[in-house]
Amino acid sequence: MDYEIRDINLAESGEHKIDWVRKNCPLLRSLEEDFGKERPFEGIRVALSIHLEAKTAYLCKVLAAGGAEMYITGSNPLSTQDDVAAALVKAGLSVYAWHASTEEEYNRHIRKVLEHNCQIIIDDGGDLVHMLHTEMRDRLSYVIGGCEETTTGIIRLMAMAQKEELEFPMVMVNNADCKHLFDNRYGTGQSVWDGINRTTNLIVAGKYVVVAGYGWCGKGVSMRAKGLGAKVIVTEVDPIKAIEAVMDGFEVMPMRQAAEIGDFFVTVTGCADVIGKEDFLRMKNGAILCNAGHFDVEINMKELREMTLSVIDQRANIKGYEVKKDHFVYVLGEGRLVNLACGDGHPAEIMDMSFAIQALSARYLVKHAAELKEKLIVVPREVDLEVAERKLRFLGIAIDHLTPEQEAYLNSSGIDHRD
Repeated sequence: MDYEIRDINLAESGEHKIDWVRKNCPLLRSLEEDFGKERPFEGIRVALSIHLEAKTAYLCKVLAAGGAEMYITGSNPLSTQDDVAAALVKAGLSVYAWHASTEEEYNRHIRKVLEHNCQIIIDDGGDLVHMLHTEMRDRLSYVIGGCEETTTGIIRLMAMAQKEELEFPMVMVNNADCKHLFDNRYGTGQSVWDGINRTTNLIVAGKYVVVAGYGWCGKGVSMRAKGLGAKVIVTEVDPIKAIEAVMDGFEVMPMRQAAEIGDFFVTVTGCADVIGKEDFLRMKNGAILCNAGHFDVEINMKELREMTLSVIDQRANIKGYEVKKDHFVYVLGEGRLVNLACGDGHPAEIMDMSFAIQALSARYLVKHAAELKEKLIVVPREVDLEVAERKLRFLGIAIDHLTPEQEAYLNSSGIDHRD
């Protein structure tokens, strides 16, 4: 078995982490049992690039239980946990990843995964897909299809599809109701503040929090900031989302204006250069910046480094940049995903739903490979419903069901006026 990790001797710690996840992920446990019986991935080689921590590791083990040959790497240089990588290798899975990898190492690990001629691609941000369509086009013929975990990755896929450059079907996992309505909102909302709070050890109550972007992730971050007692300001480029933020009780203004007010800044847009030089110069001394988007481009770190008079490593995962004489702004996790660079990512129960969607979407690809014509595939409604129904069952919650008469009424073209 081939692998490239930091230290196999760290495996025991990683095993404990994965076991904790398993105990708190009943959906994935049930799929692990089902897959073990059905073996839907027998003989299928799966390439996976997702933030390599315990929840991702358990997804890998669930897929492996279904017969998959797993080839695994991370999706961010700072989010890989070396003990978790070691635990997967000890369990017999091929892993190529370590924490704090250089750009060259990160790309080499992606290549190592794809060298195994994988048939299913499970991506988070689109790096596997990008590599296949650029440097490793000779491996495209092996691919049945893939699944994309996050908003940023889907943006990249849509751009490729529009140019007719996407060579194989990709399931848009992020767009499933059981993913974005829970993972993006409740998962991001909690994990971002977990990362900020454990890293800074500062109070949030009474301070101004500027949230750049009011999609589902921005809604979650804003909601949790409000719950912590913050005064929340939202910046947006979409007028509809801006109105929504106003209706939710938040102030809305341009970033140039918000830069002068904020104590904490959280970017969650999926776009580049959301906070730049002019904003840094307007900020309060001691302003804290972090990013919750997939790539480290939302805070313009290049401009910040170029204008900085001095840099201080203030504490673990906090760097101070002196933008004016004795005037510092502080960046968490080098401007990378704060919930993973500075924390453990989303809660296990949230990822239980998201990764159940991933696993069932991968099974769908294998089962329907010959029928797939479209390049961008919506998660089938039955997959979403299966995850939701299993989740409710594990929570011990029952809901109503339509009677035959109600179904007939809803499907009728006429209106039944009743006295």
